[in-house]
Amino acid sequence: MKGCTIDSKQGTVIIKNAASYHVYSVDFMAKIIWHPVQIYNYLTNGWTIPKQKTYDPACPLTGEYVKKHMAEWCESNPEIDVVRFTTFLYQFTLLFNEKGKEKYVDWFGYGLAANPALLKRFEQEYGCAMTAEDFVSGGTYNNPFRVPSRKYLMYQDFISKFVAKTMRGLIDIVHQYGKEAMMFLGDDWIGSEPYGSYFKEMNLDAVVGSVGGGVTVRMLAEIPHVKIHEGRFLPYFFPDTFFEGNEENAVLELNKNWNTARRALLRSPLDRMGFGGYLSLADKFPKFISRVGDICNEFRQIHDVCYGKKPYSVATVAILNAWGEKRSWMAHMVAHELWYQRVYSYQGVYEALSGLPVNVKFLSFEDIREKGIPDDVDVLLNVGDRDTAYSGGENWKDPLIQEKVREFVAKGKGFIGVGEPTSYLEEGRLFTLSDVLGVDEEVSLTLSEDKYNIEKKKHFITEDVISEVDYGEGKKNIYALDGTDVLDIRFSPRFERKVNVGEVLMAANSFGEGRSVYLAGLPYSPQNARILYRSILWASSKEERIHRCFSTNVDTEVNYYPESRLYAIANNSSYDVETVFFDKNGRKERLSLSSGEIRWVKEHE
Repeated sequence: MKGCTIDSKQGTVIIKNAASYHVYSVDFMAKIIWHPVQIYNYLTNGWTIPKQKTYDPACPLTGEYVKKHMAEWCESNPEIDVVRFTTFLYQFTLLFNEKGKEKYVDWFGYGLAANPALLKRFEQEYGCAMTAEDFVSGGTYNNPFRVPSRKYLMYQDFISKFVAKTMRGLIDIVHQYGKEAMMFLGDDWIGSEPYGSYFKEMNLDAVVGSVGGGVTVRMLAEIPHVKIHEGRFLPYFFPDTFFEGNEENAVLELNKNWNTARRALLRSPLDRMGFGGYLSLADKFPKFISRVGDICNEFRQIHDVCYGKKPYSVATVAILNAWGEKRSWMAHMVAHELWYQRVYSYQGVYEALSGLPVNVKFLSFEDIREKGIPDDVDVLLNVGDRDTAYSGGENWKDPLIQEKVREFVAKGKGFIGVGEPTSYLEEGRLFTLSDVLGVDEEVSLTLSEDKYNIEKKKHFITEDVISEVDYGEGKKNIYALDGTDVLDIRFSPRFERKVNVGEVLMAANSFGEGRSVYLAGLPYSPQNARILYRSILWASSKEERIHRCFSTNVDTEVNYYPESRLYAIANNSSYDVETVFFDKNGRKERLSLSSGEIRWVKEHE
C-alpha cells in the first residue's frame, strides 16, 4: 500500500503525510472464513453443525476436488434422480456484524466473487486490471443501483463465463449418472445470470426460487433454456414464523403471498410449486396445512388451463434502464423481493405489470444505441430516483438516447415515467425529457420562473379511482409545464395562492403524435394497478380498448386465453365483490365473485 502502513494488531491503517481535516477511506480485500448463509442459519434456525468456509474452483486444487467429489457423490447416491445445486460458486454479498445482525446485503453483489486468482485471470484475459475502486466505487459498494461502468460489466461477464464453464463440467457429471440438474436461484447464484449470455451453456434442466410475489413468479417462469420452473412459496417453515400462537399470522402471510403471485401465474405459469423449511414445524399448524392444500389445487387448475397458452395482451411495454434484459424482473431489488422504504414506491410498478394483460420487455440504453427501440414496443417505462441505474443517470446526457426516445414518442408511441425519470441535471432542467413528460422537478434553480399550471383535471386514466391515490414515498417539488394535464396535485395548507404552489403527483401530456404519463410513485395496490393499466392504454392511444377483456371492479382482473377460448376473472381481494365483465368483443355480464375466487368463463359462441 502506497503512502500508508498497516498495524495488524490494532486493526488500523496509518496514513503517512495525511492532510489535516481531510477524510480518507481504506479499501481492502478480506477472506471469508465462514460462509454467510451458514451464519444466517446459525442465527435464524439455531444451527450448531461445524462451520463451513466458502470454496472457490478458481483455485486449481479446489476445482479438481469439486469435480471428483461430484462424481463420488453421484456414484454413492443412485436413488437420487434430481440434484439441486444451492447454488453454484459465488455467494451474493452478505455480511454480518459483531452483534449477529445483518450488516450488508446485495442480492446482485459480485463482491464475494473477487479473489487474487480471479483478478489475475481477468487481467490476463481482458487486458485491464480491476482495482479496489471498481468494487468500492465512489465511497459505496458497487451495487445494482449504481450505473454500471464498462469495466464492471466486463468483470461480470468474466465471472459468468467462468461459472458457466465450471458448472457445465459438474452438470455433465450429473447427467452421466442419469440424473437431472436443478439450480436454486439464491444463495451462491452470482455469476449464473439466468438472463445473461452464458446461462444456456450450463445445460441445466430446472430452476427453483423463492416467490416473494408476482415479480419473482415472472422472474422464475420466464428464465430461458430450462425445462422446469419451480416456485418456492412463502412463508418458509422456519422458527421465526412457525412458533406457538402464530398460526393466524402464518396463514395471513401465505394468503398475501399467494394473492400477489397468482396474478402473475395467470400470465406466465410455473411448472411446479413447493415450500421450504422444516415440515415438522408446519405440521403443528393444521389451518395452515389445509389452506396450502386449497392453494395447491388452485395452482394445478391454473397450470392445466394456462400452461403453454399465450394470454391476450393489449400492448407491449418495455422497461428502460441501464441493465436491460440481464435484470429482467429484477429491477429495484436489494435483498430479493424484500420491502425497502426507498424502493417500494417503484417495485409496485413491476408488481402491477406482472399481472396486467400486457407483454413486458426489458431494454438497456446500450440496446437503444446499438439497435434502436424495437418496432413492437408501444410504451417505454422509465422508473427510479435520479443518478441511479434504473432511471439511467448519465445515459440521459447522450444526444442519441434523447433523439431516439423523443422520436419514438413523437411518431405516436407512449412514455411513462415514475419518480425521477430521465433525470440528469443539465441545461436548466432535471428531467432531460421534460418536454416529453410535461413535468420537471424544481431543484431551486428556476424559482424565478412562475408556474401557473396547478388545476387538477378529470381524465381517462383516473376514471376508476375511488379513493385517495397512494404514491408511496412519492416525489416533492414536481411541477407541470404549460399545456400539461395535471391529474393529481397536492397543496400545502400553509399557502393559498394561484401560482408557484403544489406538487404534481400525476400528469398526462401529448408530444407530437404520441403521449406521456408521469407518476410520483406507484406502490402496488389493486387501484394503482388499474391506474397503470389505464396509463398504458392512454399513452399508447388505445383507450378505446378499455372494455375488452376487462372487469370494472379494481379488485378484479381478467385474462383471456384464445387457444382455450376461456376467460379467467379473478377476485384479488379477501371479500366478495360485484363487477361487470367485458369479453373480447365488448359483450358485458354482471358477476358476483366470492373472496379470492377465479371464475372461468367459456368464450361466447
